Amino acid sequence: MSVRNLPADEIHLWLVDYDTIGDERLLAAYRELLNGEERAQEPRFYFARDRRRYLVTRALVRTVLARYLAIDPKACTFSPNAYGRPDIVNAEANGLKFNISHTHSLIALSVARGREVGVDVENVVAREAPLDVAGHYFAPAEVAVLNAAPKHEQQHRFFEYWTFKESYIKARGMGLSLPLDKFAFHYPDDRSVGIAIDPALGDDPARWELWQYRAQPDYLVALCAERLGSRPTVIARKAVPLLSEEIVNLECPRASRNDPQQHISALTDQLAICHS
Repeated sequence: MSVRNLPADEIHLWLVDYDTIGDERLLAAYRELLNGEERAQEPRFYFARDRRRYLVTRALVRTVLARYLAIDPKACTFSPNAYGRPDIVNAEANGLKFNISHTHSLIALSVARGREVGVDVENVVAREAPLDVAGHYFAPAEVAVLNAAPKHEQQHRFFEYWTFKESYIKARGMGLSLPLDKFAFHYPDDRSVGIAIDPALGDDPARWELWQYRAQPDYLVALCAERLGSRPTVIARKAVPLLSEEIVNLECPRASRNDPQQHISALTDQLAICHS
């Protein structure tokens, strides 16, 4: 596939349904792209489906990033940061940032240049929402909203919060070392989202852009990226690594506002709750 341009004002979101990839010749081609350590990891997964997910994920990351760097996918080099998040460290990277997530059947890869980015994807019907997790780990304001929601809405509302939280901690590059109850998501209206962050976390809510997409009827994808000037354009593609890709228009149920200062006052109560 040809080299792909990634302007600083774009974020690219790649989606792969790994359950549809079963051709052994294609899977073998993916395996050839991996380094020795990655190949050794594949058979450690007990279930065949998990082995396929792992293989397709690694192939997706290598083939996509290689196109932005104009190098061979086999030449991509990765190194974990202090919290274990892998970064691409090739000299050609030139500020390229990426993040990956996977859930039942679906893999998501977000790519940006010059800005941190985090992504999370969840199947909202494959398992029952663990509401007890919210009670232990979500911010009190989020727990209150979740508990007040009608029973038939709690499943979806839980995964709204969860995907946003995962995307934020992944964009920060710090994973679960960030306490989930020290930042809270707030919905000023049916289409928007804001974030409140305890000052102890050393971050500014206005630093971040947020989006939530419905990748398929049963899937939510949350994207968190650094705000650098005007809002970037998110371009989504469905792909089969080495085989096909197509741009897709995804429904976006929620996104942060273009003017974050307009709702800073609306988050004052959320920040106060985070402090408690």
